[in-house]
Amino acid sequence: MDRHQIDTEYDCYFVLVPLSRRLQVEEQQLRTSSLPAIPNPFPELCSPASSPVLSPGSLPPGEPSTGKYIVKIFSEDGMGKVVEIPADMTARDLCQLLVYKSHCVDNNSWALVEHHPLLGLERCLEDHELVVQVQASMNSDSRFLFRKNYAKYEFFRNPLTFFPEHMVAWCQETNRPIPPSQLLQNFLATSSCPEIQGYLYVKEMGRKSWKKIYMFLRRSGLYCSTKGTSKEPRHLQLLADLEDSNIFTVITGKKQHGAPTDYGFCIKPNKGRGELKELRLLCAEDEQGRTCWMTAFRLFKYGIVLYQNFKIPQQRKTLISHFPAPRSVSENSLVAMDFSGRIGRVIDNPVEAQSAAMEEGHAWRTLKLQCAFSPSAVIHIAQLWFHGRISREESHRIIHQQGQVDGLFLLRVSQSNPKAFVLTLCHHQKIKHFQILPCEEDGQVFFSLDDGATKFTDLIQLVEFYQLNRGVLPCKLKHPCTVVAL
Repeated sequence: MDRHQIDTEYDCYFVLVPLSRRLQVEEQQLRTSSLPAIPNPFPELCSPASSPVLSPGSLPPGEPSTGKYIVKIFSEDGMGKVVEIPADMTARDLCQLLVYKSHCVDNNSWALVEHHPLLGLERCLEDHELVVQVQASMNSDSRFLFRKNYAKYEFFRNPLTFFPEHMVAWCQETNRPIPPSQLLQNFLATSSCPEIQGYLYVKEMGRKSWKKIYMFLRRSGLYCSTKGTSKEPRHLQLLADLEDSNIFTVITGKKQHGAPTDYGFCIKPNKGRGELKELRLLCAEDEQGRTCWMTAFRLFKYGIVLYQNFKIPQQRKTLISHFPAPRSVSENSLVAMDFSGRIGRVIDNPVEAQSAAMEEGHAWRTLKLQCAFSPSAVIHIAQLWFHGRISREESHRIIHQQGQVDGLFLLRVSQSNPKAFVLTLCHHQKIKHFQILPCEEDGQVFFSLDDGATKFTDLIQLVEFYQLNRGVLPCKLKHPCTVVAL
């Protein structure tokens, strides 16, 4: 290695180190930027002394201690990885570390999940939350999971699908309609007083029965009306405070809690002992209703910090784009090689090199044709979106866990026809299934999901086509369901 090469590598190293430090400083500035306190917009419901205030000091809560801590993270297949982290490591930082260690594709959709198997609850940690503090509040049976969550910030991109018009109300002083473009601004602005309203099933404390009650979610907390849909202060009862609680998805609602629908969620106090009697179990009529209540809870609790979490990855890309990329191998420096003999040789003749490339391509196509009659042996089994022989119910569970955004998909082997496959796709928070059937033409097997109108030689080609074209599907394929082993 000559001196020029050494100098170039050291130059790249010293460029990347300041870049990393600059990113950390800018991210810390975003987290600790001065935020105005959010007072209780409904003083008639609480006395000023007891009115909850969302202050900058509570995000994230407390000051981290020093030292190293051991955290165990589990993947979807049940395998775990033990990592040592500092006390001030956030959920985003830990996800970035796991992405690096597991060689995953980093598209900022990975999340750390707080999972309580005995209670049947789970939630995705916010990016700014300190992992050590969350672990300190968890029970011995609880664990962290590492998985995709494409819906983490989807409400910033498509707010209208998360907040139906009939569920959003505003303070008495605001009689004019709110433009859809200003929907999120009103949720984030401290001067506005939005609320989410509607009927929810509530599990009665100490009983197995559920009661349907009209509810209101405001910055000051979750309230129920003791008289129909009345909003008068004397008819409102505080059920849960937002500041000292977190909202969880109930994953075993019907089986464990006797919930009337599958769309359960609950509010769990942070300082509780994790007992069932401490939970405020709720249930919505449909998935859109549950998503609306849970998203509004996050916005009311964290406010502008969620938007900062959403913008940090984009600002990180902007900072990195200002620095020159490290040197990479150019295609012009690659050479054709012949490994047919005992010793490999460089093919200098361009005509011979082109002939060798065509011969290799023909051999590969012949191999694919031989494998096409055995669906389990073709090359799609190595793709992240292919999940093999899982059931219809299991595909629903995976889609639910990874966000239920438009275009979320996976492929699996059909249970009714072992030679066919099924495309499971999410659209408008509903899961749909499309059967992919093999069809033979001139001795070659093709795959099609529109009765042969559009045929593909393999499933990879099919997926790539529908990622660019909607075709007979309700939307394009956008987000593959991915399960990664740690």
